[in-house]
Amino acid sequence: MSLYNFGLEPLSCHAWNKDRTQIAVSPNSNVVHIYQKKGKEWTKIHELTEHSGRITGIDWAPESNRIVTCASDRNAYVWSLKDGAWKPTLVLVRINRAATCVKWSPLENKFALGSGAKLISVCYFEKENDWWLSKHIKKPISSTVLSIDWHPNNILLAAGSADLHCRVFSAYIKDIEDKPGPTPWGAKMPFGEVLLQHKDCGGWVHSVCFSPSGDSLAWVSHNSCISVADAPQGKEVTHLTTDHLPLLSVLYVNETEIVAAGHDCCPYQFSYKEPGALEFVKKLDIPKQTSKSSVSAMQHFRNLDKRATTEEDDSELGTLHQNSITQLRIVEGEKSKVNKLSSVGLDGAMVLWTFKH
Repeated sequence: MSLYNFGLEPLSCHAWNKDRTQIAVSPNSNVVHIYQKKGKEWTKIHELTEHSGRITGIDWAPESNRIVTCASDRNAYVWSLKDGAWKPTLVLVRINRAATCVKWSPLENKFALGSGAKLISVCYFEKENDWWLSKHIKKPISSTVLSIDWHPNNILLAAGSADLHCRVFSAYIKDIEDKPGPTPWGAKMPFGEVLLQHKDCGGWVHSVCFSPSGDSLAWVSHNSCISVADAPQGKEVTHLTTDHLPLLSVLYVNETEIVAAGHDCCPYQFSYKEPGALEFVKKLDIPKQTSKSSVSAMQHFRNLDKRATTEEDDSELGTLHQNSITQLRIVEGEKSKVNKLSSVGLDGAMVLWTFKH
């Protein structure tokens, strides 16, 4: 475990480049900072300044080395590195509310963007006109889309939204890709087809994640619940209500292990074997041991006077992050066997966690 502080501002989202030597973070503003690792330090090398609203999503495509950003200014940009500078290209997303999340597809030929306009824009590059176009998935979403994740087959798209639903859609665009084969989620896949609609989420769905094989889907919602839908088992859903504060981000570290983190400032590990067998395993954060110092008589009475208590005021949390964790990302290893993951939080820190299988 190692902790880096990128200043006092909260970090709303982050993304890594292919070889993990650079990180793009947004300090809760309309700018993206790109840092490069030099020894043990992170040095700022670029600033992406095009958005006029707070940035809500960043994703870095490893193979094509393009960054996509979206913000509350209702815009999305695809950034390409030309002659040592990042150049933006505007995407025609056609939304009238803030964008909330963005994600490249596994083959990097399209990306999905969730927004407050109650729709998902699936954006792809049209060679003839040399621009990024979008197609909308509208029905049956009835509130803000809060999170999205792609299935490994590059066609299916999971979305969690503020209408307390978790859904799986087909995002097949016939202009740019071949007809998809059947999956355990379903065989008919015209664009916008709903392959799963789970309505009893009990809270806003903050984060969704497909398993490495794509056969199961995990999500976390605002009622402190983590859930898994199992496609080969008839799309059966297993819920586990935790006694933690709500989780904000969920990530598969292999086919049966899940890591989730959120308002409790610390990542938790869960395991899912089969329907009905979703269990809490352990906390990834080992709390720091603090030695109690003796309090002088004067300090003792001063505390009584000031705070009506004799206890020393220890405002520091026992976790590495001192505020909510907003996002988890894979740092090392394939999705099927993650060795290292990163988390960013509202305390402006980024922590690298080593995961032992």
